[in-house]
Amino acid sequence: MTDGRPLAVSAFERHLRAERGRSAHTVRAYGRDVAVFLAAVGVQDDDALAGVTLQDLRAWLGVLSRRGASRATIARTSASLRTFFGWLERTGRIPADPSLRLSAPSRHRTLPPVLGQRSAAALLEVAAVAADDDDPLHLRDRAALELLYATGIRVGELVGLDVDDVDLDVDVLRVIGKGDKERRVPFGVPARRAVTAWLEVGRPRLATAASGHALLLGRRGRRADQRQIRAVVHELLRHVPDAPDLGPHGLRHSAATHLLEGGADLRMVQELLGHASLATTQIYTHVSVDRLKRSYAQAHPRA
Repeated sequence: MTDGRPLAVSAFERHLRAERGRSAHTVRAYGRDVAVFLAAVGVQDDDALAGVTLQDLRAWLGVLSRRGASRATIARTSASLRTFFGWLERTGRIPADPSLRLSAPSRHRTLPPVLGQRSAAALLEVAAVAADDDDPLHLRDRAALELLYATGIRVGELVGLDVDDVDLDVDVLRVIGKGDKERRVPFGVPARRAVTAWLEVGRPRLATAASGHALLLGRRGRRADQRQIRAVVHELLRHVPDAPDLGPHGLRHSAATHLLEGGADLRMVQELLGHASLATTQIYTHVSVDRLKRSYAQAHPRA
């Protein structure tokens, strides 16, 4: 046992990282779900893992439901526990997997909020105006927002970019996504101009020995983190009238929706976003149809 958890939990997390290529966020979430469950049922060491039953697992999902956990949280917890106990059986740590018949409520595929195209343009104009002052961070913020909207990449992928990952000759990013999968994502002229201004004027003023090859930097010269970029998006959106309060993922949703509205092929959008399954990308077609229906209802005399 270590850190109040059976040793198998740490081994499971290493398995997710090294063998399954899961992101740090997923590893933390799965490890936390498993550790909380084991603590709740009193499993304190590896020897007690074999005593966990299907009834224990079902009862825990029931507890989460009564506590008001969302369907998405319960579904993720169920997935975490099934993955954990399946791995325990495959590695010979328990004789049988108690989670084989464990089910959880399916997750509702809710329509993500998105910016309208005019609101997206207004947001980028706000970032451009702010970048006209003498603060190099505002040049960084403009480059970050232009790249997020132009490419639809995740904020974690954005802050993980190095300078060499940006090819300004052909306007393409080299992105390392989930599962360490690499993809090439194009961007347009406005993003190129913003990134060029940041690299030529802003970044040199913040760079230190600690900067390494990081594309985006914080005030002290270290690689910018997701929290900083998220705060920037929320702050700048406050200056866009009637815009929903979105984070960087909202810009990803918006980029995908606007691409499809502009006639882009669904599989092309899947490739740009780095989705493993086309079904994940299809939610954006629902967003477009939903907006079309609202416009129809407002405009058609017999709607």
